[in-house]
Amino acid sequence: MTDSYVRVRGAREHNLRSVDVDIPRDTVTVFTGVSGSGKSSLAFGTVYAEAQRRYLESVAPYARRLIHQVGAPKVEDITGLPPAVALEQRRSAPTSRSSVGTVTTLSNSLRMLFSRAGTYPDDAPERLDSDAFSPNTAAGACPECHGLGRVHRVTEESLVPDPSLSIRDGAIAAWPGAWQGKNLRDVLAALGYDIDKPWRDLPAADRDWILFTDEQPVVTVHPVREAGRIHRPYQGQYMSAKRYVLHTFADSKSETLRKRVQRYLVSTPCPACGGRRLRPEALAVTFADRDIAELSGLPLSGLAELLRPTAVSDDDGVAPTLARDLVARIDVLTELGLGYLSMDRAAPTLSSGELQRLRLATQLRSGLFGVVYVLDEPSAGLHPADTEALLTVLGRLKEAGNTLFVVEHDMDVVRHADWIVDVGPEAGVHGGRVLHSGPVADLAQVTESATRRFLFDAAPPAARPPRKPTGQLSLHGVTLHNLRGVDAAFPLGVFTAVTGVSGSGKSTLVTRVLADAVAGHLGAGPEDDEESAARAQLAEAKGVEAVDRLVRVDQKPIGRTPRSNLATYTGLFDAVRKVFAATDEARARGYTAGRFSFNVASGRCETCQGEGFIAVELLFLPGTYAPCTTCHGARYNPETLQITYRGRNVSDVLGMTVDTAADFLADVPAAARSLRTLQDVGLGYLRLGQPATELSGGEAQRIKLATELQRAHRGHTLYLLDEPTTGLHPADTEVLLRQLHGLVDAGNTVVVVEHDMGVVAGADHVVDLGPGGGAAGGRIVATGTPAEVAASADSRTAVHLARRIGG
Repeated sequence: MTDSYVRVRGAREHNLRSVDVDIPRDTVTVFTGVSGSGKSSLAFGTVYAEAQRRYLESVAPYARRLIHQVGAPKVEDITGLPPAVALEQRRSAPTSRSSVGTVTTLSNSLRMLFSRAGTYPDDAPERLDSDAFSPNTAAGACPECHGLGRVHRVTEESLVPDPSLSIRDGAIAAWPGAWQGKNLRDVLAALGYDIDKPWRDLPAADRDWILFTDEQPVVTVHPVREAGRIHRPYQGQYMSAKRYVLHTFADSKSETLRKRVQRYLVSTPCPACGGRRLRPEALAVTFADRDIAELSGLPLSGLAELLRPTAVSDDDGVAPTLARDLVARIDVLTELGLGYLSMDRAAPTLSSGELQRLRLATQLRSGLFGVVYVLDEPSAGLHPADTEALLTVLGRLKEAGNTLFVVEHDMDVVRHADWIVDVGPEAGVHGGRVLHSGPVADLAQVTESATRRFLFDAAPPAARPPRKPTGQLSLHGVTLHNLRGVDAAFPLGVFTAVTGVSGSGKSTLVTRVLADAVAGHLGAGPEDDEESAARAQLAEAKGVEAVDRLVRVDQKPIGRTPRSNLATYTGLFDAVRKVFAATDEARARGYTAGRFSFNVASGRCETCQGEGFIAVELLFLPGTYAPCTTCHGARYNPETLQITYRGRNVSDVLGMTVDTAADFLADVPAAARSLRTLQDVGLGYLRLGQPATELSGGEAQRIKLATELQRAHRGHTLYLLDEPTTGLHPADTEVLLRQLHGLVDAGNTVVVVEHDMGVVAGADHVVDLGPGGGAAGGRIVATGTPAEVAASADSRTAVHLARRIGG
């Protein structure tokens, strides 16, 4: 008889303590436990990593060299392990050219449909290759906008926001500051222009030349400086404001400079292609009387309906065959609650949950069986109303003869599993044990489990009377994406949760419109508008003057390489380096704090340039990182590692967890404060030197929050958080909520976009969008206290919220 279990023996990856566990195949098994308990180390770091290693070993002798570079998981033995496919939450942000169509490969099929079965104009010389319908290829991209659909330009209004000022007083706001800006002003004066007259009073021809000329004349400048300074003339070259802004935006390596000039750019649809991104000859081809840009802009559910008549045809020609494939794949996406997305929707505007579900749908159509799928929180970013569809899809993958190992924190998903592996009891060195492996119901007997209370305790939390607002911030006439003329109000001095099904417009309203309105009032531009060139239209924003500071906490990575880590991002490492530089031995050798930076040549290991890792290309698989063969991950050269503080070198300190370091550095005030705030947001299990590439989106968000919490603040701060509980066990969510409610108790305002009904039930105010996603959403359907929204007849959130608060 064949053994129907995957049997793991002696797993020691990360904090796992020689774990033995047996997991049945052909089941949906969930891995639970608090953040940092070791569940991902077991599911991904051990089971999936071993399946990947065996695959590499089987394909080619050359692959064995790659295995030794990457390293095998620390485990004695795994038996009964089939091939595995991992669906992790992407840590890196996709580029603006990546879209729903490219992620799902639906765009390949649609391009083929137009190439082979499209209606061509009579004068078309020949049929176009499918590449000619892609804005990401030289053959298809509009030559004017290079396939982006939008062009950046400047206008007099964008460059000179206040025409009552003179040039000397800073009328040309787009010019650089400091010496460079003064130089341009002095060059203009030397050229004979009046720099003291109000901008609006200058002749139109002069204004046009100053802002837009391509000429770069060189003149002798006689600078006027304060008394006592030497006044030497110099040769100064003029550069127009337009030239400076466009050159800086296109070529500057400084992200700060690029963001500064970006606020003076006006993004408009490309005049050549009308924003459709393609060459005229591709746009001249139609299917069902529409060009490919029109079909790519339809919601997926609408595209399926348009293609369905062709798909149900009895004909076996090219068009019906391709249409059937497209419709079948779109139906899976619609089932997963993603029918509101269009194929041309830019991937950076998608949540990590939406991205993972797109990839999950692609796997469902792959037809594989006998495979272990290892999933990383597939419910992330899902409204409770959408979770049922996810469970259906997971069930279909299992019925097709596959095994599902799911790392999960959503108790609704956990309850529907066949088997549960609960790891803990706590994080880091206090976890790493399997507390229970068996049927879900049997976890009720495991008193050590942190999951047990949330899985079986049905009693709703004690209601807290809502706080009284100190004011109100209101937005009127909001139009962006699926929001159409929306009016929204956010009470100040309270905790507000913004809810709604996936795609209803929550993140657009909070992280784009509300954030940009407040940032504009505070004199800052949009945080990152490369993701989406669309600008919000806003008739009016009231009450923004009550906000003194804006803090946006999102889930973008804190860095894209192992060089960026927890210690460097929070500033904590500055204090650590000073401690080592102050030791007697370091001073005797003349080592400064810079010596202990792994970014400085004098102290770092030169083989890996201080990264501790080297990139390994796996040819036909995605690249990965392996420990440096010279320093073995220590990052530093041997001389630097000879300096110790309390018996530990700087690499040892980077290897400590936050909890361990908090004791070790308790008497170093600057370090202790940072470490305490990291513990307060539940990150005590992370290592100080943990690379940014290993952190989840939720961990990155909490690191940013901890970095904010350790700063001294004055005035009223508005905190905006986008799904802060993503990746959090309910026990960790309680820790995070204590911090967020503490910010409100201190007189600030917190607004969170959230799907966790436990968080929503504890809010003072709820704004619910919907009722559906995409074109079926974009409206505010209910507002008020959690109890008031739970009673709303129009809200899809109401029934789930009512269940949570015991209504």
